[in-house]
Amino acid sequence: MIDDSCADHRALEQLKARYCRTLDLKDWESFRAVFTDDFVSDTSLSGGTLIEGADEFVAFVRKALAKAVTVHQVQQPEIELTSPTSASGVWAMLDVVRFKPGLTMHGFGHYLETYEKFDGQWRIKTSKLTRLREEIRTPIFTLFVSERLRRSTHRAAARAMS
Repeated sequence: MIDDSCADHRALEQLKARYCRTLDLKDWESFRAVFTDDFVSDTSLSGGTLIEGADEFVAFVRKALAKAVTVHQVQQPEIELTSPTSASGVWAMLDVVRFKPGLTMHGFGHYLETYEKFDGQWRIKTSKLTRLREEIRTPIFTLFVSERLRRSTHRAAARAMS
């Protein structure tokens, strides 16, 4: 017999796998289903912004990645069950975003998350993305994205999206 904590750990691993799969497939309805309604995304430490609300977050991601091909991979989960209906986790992550042929971003970092179990289903409640490194790759060169360049690029992207 598997105790509840093992089953909950496995369910949280599957939840995060579903997050990656539905994001990369652009299955926006299923992607939305991995979050609580009051989900909060914080990418400010990696040059992004704070977004409150699952619907708002999904709309933002859908617009930002509309024409991009993405691959998100997570591994090495550090999951802690904090109560029967709450948990926290840290995931090492790698994402690849192909903006157009010959222009790809490779990112490395961590997701720091909290989870909530409601009606027997785990959902992501908060997610903070941190970056250890970002690289812009072309067939000719690879550019390490410094903190200064990251801030400038994200400001320009934000202006372009508004």
